[in-house]
Amino acid sequence: MAGSHLDTQPTGGRYDGILGIQAGIEMLKILQDHDVETEYPVGVVNWTNMMASGVWAEAISEERAHSLKEVSGNATVKSELKRIGYLGDTPASYKAMPIGAHFELHIEQGPILERAGKKIGVVQGVQAYKWFTIDITGRADALLLAARLITHSHRLATKHKALASTGILNLTPGSTNTIPGHVSFTLDIRSPSDETVEKLEEELRRDFDLLAQGTDVEGLLAGSTPALPLSLKWRTDTISTATKFHPDCIQAVRESAESILGKDAAIDISSGAGHDSVYTNKHCPTTMIFIPCKGGVSHNPEEYSSPEECAIGAEVLCQAVVRYDQKRV
Repeated sequence: MAGSHLDTQPTGGRYDGILGIQAGIEMLKILQDHDVETEYPVGVVNWTNMMASGVWAEAISEERAHSLKEVSGNATVKSELKRIGYLGDTPASYKAMPIGAHFELHIEQGPILERAGKKIGVVQGVQAYKWFTIDITGRADALLLAARLITHSHRLATKHKALASTGILNLTPGSTNTIPGHVSFTLDIRSPSDETVEKLEEELRRDFDLLAQGTDVEGLLAGSTPALPLSLKWRTDTISTATKFHPDCIQAVRESAESILGKDAAIDISSGAGHDSVYTNKHCPTTMIFIPCKGGVSHNPEEYSSPEECAIGAEVLCQAVVRYDQKRV
């Protein structure tokens, strides 16, 4: 199976996920046009919102996925699926709908391939990551503390050769001359190592508590007016352990890249972002294929991969699926 997702981020581009589906459809057309008869059925799957793969893997309950609301409004996934006529009754489970193998073509969403001058990344696995929501309550001063915590998370992650980022920040009451009494922000921490993610979380929890109580950490409070303690709460939203892809799928991609481009045209690479393949890997042999994207930019209208790069990726995908199909015999 070739799979990915057709939807993207609110300010996303035209390649994230979409490339994998279009290439999969082109793969089917090529196989049909050239009368290629595979040993096993070959298809394409569009994993809606990157949740469908989680539901299929039974890592996300169908109820939880259906009840998820839009960012601004009351529409749910279930209500929107029903509205557009896509609320089906086929069991969405690896038990009822097993997959023999899953290959996902995707833009890299990073600068490594472009800097190395390579056309293909043979993806070995995906980094571990955890997502949290941090809630701060108190008028003295919730937003200032949030700024310090976000700054510290970046510093500490860098120290551990990991990553930390914040994508959503909300505050109330939202008035020019009123100090925010409540702030919430998201925290995403990730690393190739599960142990590093656990260690980073442990140290962040310790330091966040100290800063909330007014205790200085690494000079973040230096020169500031002493403040009253603030209430701090953590909520764990998502946990994804480090993923290692199937060696036979990886080998099929590597051999295909060498067949098309020659030796040394591809490099082994790990993914820093989460993908549908993280979920499929739990229940079937899986790997991914990366192509370069300009400047490493993704989740942005400037996201771009050239037609040649997309075509090469699609060729590698098609060959890899056929090679793996033959290997299964």
